[in-house]
Amino acid sequence: MTKVLSVIITIGLVVVMAIVFTNKPSEKVADNVSIRDGIQYITINAVGGYSPKESFAEAGIPTKLIMKTNGAFDCSASLVIHSINYQKVLPQTGETEIDLGTPKAGEPLKGVCGMGMYSFQINFS
Repeated sequence: MTKVLSVIITIGLVVVMAIVFTNKPSEKVADNVSIRDGIQYITINAVGGYSPKESFAEAGIPTKLIMKTNGAFDCSASLVIHSINYQKVLPQTGETEIDLGTPKAGEPLKGVCGMGMYSFQINFS
């Protein structure tokens, strides 16, 4: 009887581990994304790196990126977004609004600091 119980427990553990390791996280709109008056706003904090590092947003909606700084004295204040030819030093404290147009599904937006040390990505679906 104990051999049968051991086999059942082992099979149960294998099934649970398979579910845990193959379950992909759902792609949902992140907490830093909101839609107001038909415009999507994505907020990224820039100080000591970028937060969140990865965001999920909707494609096909006019979108603006809000870069928030609060005492940013590091290289994260020097923002580069190659896909839209954007390069700017952000204010040490404040908000910078960047018009992203209407992003297309499957074309992520990647931002990086001037030294290439910190980055973030926004995935559109």
